[in-house]
Amino acid sequence: MRRRLIQSTLAVVLVVIAVFGVSLVIVETRTIGNSAQERVDSEAQKLASIVDSRLIGDARVSGEILKAQVTGQRYAVIRIPGKDPIEVGTKPGGDVIHAKVKGEEGETVVVQEPRSSVTREVGRTLLIIAAVALLAIVAAVLLAVRQANRLASPLTDLAETAERLGSGDPRPRHKRYGVPELDRVADVLDSSAERIARMLTAERRLAADASHQLRTPLTALSMRLEEITLTDDPDTVKEEATIALTQVERLTDVVERLLTNARDPRTGSAVTFDLDEVIKQQLEEWRPAYRSAGRAIVSSGKRHLRAVGTPGAVAQVLAALIENSLMHGGGTVALRTRVTGNQAVIEVTDEGSGVPADLGARIFERAISGRNSTGIGLAVARDLAEADGGRLEMLQAQPPVFGLFLSRTPMKRPQLEEEPTVR
Repeated sequence: MRRRLIQSTLAVVLVVIAVFGVSLVIVETRTIGNSAQERVDSEAQKLASIVDSRLIGDARVSGEILKAQVTGQRYAVIRIPGKDPIEVGTKPGGDVIHAKVKGEEGETVVVQEPRSSVTREVGRTLLIIAAVALLAIVAAVLLAVRQANRLASPLTDLAETAERLGSGDPRPRHKRYGVPELDRVADVLDSSAERIARMLTAERRLAADASHQLRTPLTALSMRLEEITLTDDPDTVKEEATIALTQVERLTDVVERLLTNARDPRTGSAVTFDLDEVIKQQLEEWRPAYRSAGRAIVSSGKRHLRAVGTPGAVAQVLAALIENSLMHGGGTVALRTRVTGNQAVIEVTDEGSGVPADLGARIFERAISGRNSTGIGLAVARDLAEADGGRLEMLQAQPPVFGLFLSRTPMKRPQLEEEPTVR
């Protein structure tokens, strides 16, 4: 592209120089020739005038007297009737510029100048024109190179940006070039880079959330299946299989919930449900894991509370809190229910050392963990709670107390005002 821009600019300059240069050479050649002829005519008139004045005054006319009046390489011949011709200067050879004037006393004055002087003057003029044309060509080349670099370098940068986007590096460059068209392309590429970055972030977040959220139900389901394989009691098998089917349904709900949040985190299917059923389900699922760890999980507080939310999402939030207590806490884990104002609260606490002081409120941030864990469980739990219009808070650090706040009455959706009918 650089070569084409330089060649096109240089071609335009050469065409302009050719058109105007040839015209200027023709005009200057004619002007120099006419000027030389005018000088010769003027000198002939002047000599004739001098001769007339001396003849009228009966003064002597000689070559010595007129020699000072003939300048340069000119040659003059004065013919006075009845006298010998008077010659001034050296007679030129070859082509000459000629001027002949007849005086008032009958004399004839002829002035000649070699055309070579005109040729030399025309040559000097041509050299000046050629020098100016050469300077114009050099300036045009420099300008073309600068302009080509100014246009080609941004295109190279934009091509590199597009290549980076294609290779999975969506960082926007926010670089502009002062050319509206190129800046528009850069704006579009930066916008695309930001959209791709958001999409990649959402995909990575979905993968991390799915990995974390699915691990717990799969672990619980695996434990149920192990218990089924270890028992011969049909009633126990039936009971465990029923619980396993419930866990499969919950696992399906987890997957659907993750996909829904990936598309739009604000999308929810809140209904009024019984908190006791969700808490009972969690106790049944987690009791074997706590029993294996030599710990207990219990529930207490107000019974028969109804709250507004998505049962599957609430179950996931409680599962995250219970798992967090199993991994990082100690002693008995207690789920307590209570009422505050128009909200139902489920508190999850244990007898462990609590949340370290250096974590504090950052416990809900992603990648923040007190031990070697993923650090996204509480962050996902808070997102799920907020998606249903509730909230998840750490009420106390030592011993740890986490509270899930849910509304007890459905939220009224604002109705759109009907536009008046125009008749």
